[in-house]
Amino acid sequence: MTHPHPHPQPHARPHATDEDPGTARGNRTWPLLVLLCLAQFMLVLDVTVVNVALPSMAADLGLGRTALTWVVTSYALCFGGLMLLGGRLADVFGARRTLLAGLALFTAASLFTGLAPNAAVLIAGRTAQGAGAALLSPAALAILTTTFEGPARHRALGVWAAIGGAGSAIGVLLGGLLTDGPGWEWIFYVNVPVGVALLVTLPLLVAARPPRPARLDVPGALLATAGTGALIYGLVEAGDSGWNDVRTLLPIAAAILAYGVFAAVERAHRSPLIDLRILRRRPVVAGAYLMLVATALLISLFFLGSVYLQEVRGFSALRTGVLFLPVAVATGLGAHLGGHFVGRAGARPTGFVGLALAGLGTGALTGIGSEGNAWVTVAPGLSVAALGLGAVFVAATTTALGFIAHEEAGIASGLVNTFHEVGGSVGVAVVSTVAAAGIAGGSSGAFEDAFTVCAAAAAVSAAAVFAIVPRGTARVTGGPHAH
Repeated sequence: MTHPHPHPQPHARPHATDEDPGTARGNRTWPLLVLLCLAQFMLVLDVTVVNVALPSMAADLGLGRTALTWVVTSYALCFGGLMLLGGRLADVFGARRTLLAGLALFTAASLFTGLAPNAAVLIAGRTAQGAGAALLSPAALAILTTTFEGPARHRALGVWAAIGGAGSAIGVLLGGLLTDGPGWEWIFYVNVPVGVALLVTLPLLVAARPPRPARLDVPGALLATAGTGALIYGLVEAGDSGWNDVRTLLPIAAAILAYGVFAAVERAHRSPLIDLRILRRRPVVAGAYLMLVATALLISLFFLGSVYLQEVRGFSALRTGVLFLPVAVATGLGAHLGGHFVGRAGARPTGFVGLALAGLGTGALTGIGSEGNAWVTVAPGLSVAALGLGAVFVAATTTALGFIAHEEAGIASGLVNTFHEVGGSVGVAVVSTVAAAGIAGGSSGAFEDAFTVCAAAAAVSAAAVFAIVPRGTARVTGGPHAH
């Protein structure tokens, strides 16, 4: 999901000056920023807008818990698993070509998903959307960072970073409005006219450049995505078959094997997606871990909360979206406060306080039951947890990029981005399995168990912060990450 967390700013060239709005180039660049941010906004929106619509999809298409889980995870899985390859394709074939290819795929996949008559077509469409997003997002950011210079670049990146918070907040409302209005299909159809308009206008503003020859690590990208897909399949299957069943253990074993082969491929490839030596850097591993946990918890809360409110409490999609609005706002507020706090106290206390708040918020949901005012029993817990997680996103990014050399920032940023997307898939897979009985039967007990798991994960991670996150105040040296 995408949500607000600050994007470290790349170094400006010493002679760079702000864009002059009166020049021809200045007249092109700011409209370009609007269009690029609109494209990114669609990708961010497609996470929260789907969560609110899940029960309606399940009712119309007869989706079971497993299929419902894959509607969420397949998008994030392909987005995160293929993002490094997407960034590499932008380097090789040009950001303009990669951007337009990703945008075309995402737009067509949105139409295909909206027309889905069954679970298989719906999940296939979501998978194609994720692949399109993996091409679009890094290419759009590459165009942004090479188009703007100096103070203009700083302002442009600030606008880009704000898209996460806006997408989360607007997504929950738009999802409710469209689902209760014309139907859940329109959460996908709405992307089509926007995508077509961007496909027409963006080529007029983005210059093309010749492709440059380079090696692409396609096997690495496929192995990483397949390994994570197998892991998620095993985690979801455990909800139906149990943790000791061969249908659970075989996919998890296949995931471990795929990750092992991926590591071997990366060591042997001349242009690997990930230089595995970066995993020896404690700050990078710590930042990636914090990003994984924070995203897993936040997306899990959106998933659990949406299904719980509509299946157990009988909320409409619109009422659910309205209740989630303060949760989305709290995430942005947490990121804003975390940005101030991390500069004064450092990433370690920021991460600890954020995860402690996440543990307190989710802990308050472990006894929600099926009665009472949801604005009193559910909304405060979700909002407190989201406030804390917003700060953790800041701590994660700062830790991964603030203690390393400038030349390592790009690969560290890509790794954090990948864990950001994959974390949501893993989190939803786990909580879906724990809450399986509640999702199928509408009982509150299984949801309480799932919130207990979230609270325990937050508490354990808060304690781990002191062991894994370096001391001191980080000095961010790298470029922004894509999402």
